[in-house]
Amino acid sequence: MDNSEPGLGIDAGGTQTRWALARADGSIVADGHVAGASALQMASPAGRERLHAIFVSLARDVLAHGRPGAIAAGLTGFGGEGGVLAGWLGELLGVAPAAITLCNDIEIACLDCFAPGEGYLVYAGTGSIAAFIDADGNLHRAGGRGVVLDDGGGGFWIAREAMRRIWRREDEAPGAWQESPLARAVFEHVGGSDWTFSRQFIYTRERGEIGQLALAVARCAEADPEAREILHQAGRELARLALALVARYGPRPIVLAGRAAELHPSIATAMRAELPATLALRQKTVHPHHAAARLAARPLS
Repeated sequence: MDNSEPGLGIDAGGTQTRWALARADGSIVADGHVAGASALQMASPAGRERLHAIFVSLARDVLAHGRPGAIAAGLTGFGGEGGVLAGWLGELLGVAPAAITLCNDIEIACLDCFAPGEGYLVYAGTGSIAAFIDADGNLHRAGGRGVVLDDGGGGFWIAREAMRRIWRREDEAPGAWQESPLARAVFEHVGGSDWTFSRQFIYTRERGEIGQLALAVARCAEADPEAREILHQAGRELARLALALVARYGPRPIVLAGRAAELHPSIATAMRAELPATLALRQKTVHPHHAAARLAARPLS
């Protein structure tokens, strides 16, 4: 491979698929984003078609800046079967299969925060997960089971919890939503107060789109005690993930990251309150696509 060719890093999540190109010295020369993607889309013909279209869009944007010599991609939902995905990326971007590395997106994010063996990452995006890469490079995790089963504290969970509370209250007192800042914000986001709007939103949209409803919950937190309680509970859910890893591997520093974690300060505050004072916690805006790009560029140096 030519040392002048940059490394391409990809971070595919439910809301966005972010990419970056890095030189061998680690400097980022370009970055961008396309629609959200998940390896779980490979489970259906429609999902595969959608995922391939996202890769086509990504390749077009990347090639406008240059052809990469290697690719490191982290994908949410990735379970190790990446032959077809690597084939698509290699064909679209002109990269040899041997120069393409695929893994779960949390591995890249964790390496962006800690050296192996150093600490725990709790990541709250559309879903939620805690991760630890030990000194031998092995990934250990808590949570990240998917939004249908759990992913407490993530954006989808916040959105679903808000919707659940609103419609339970409507069952008990129809029209109560008019006096609720939370309900008014949610209904404005989904398009109307009739159940048909909520039903269509929650059952037909992609999980990343549903997770964006958490933005409406955060916006009305100062005016609505129920919205505040949902965000506090999100923080407690994220603390549970961290404590699961602490119980298994001992006390280490913890980083809280992800767009859902940044929705409102009360999330981090509630998480801090649930953790022992002896555990260090800091919040960080991570750039996994940059970390992945540097990993991809490393063999070129």
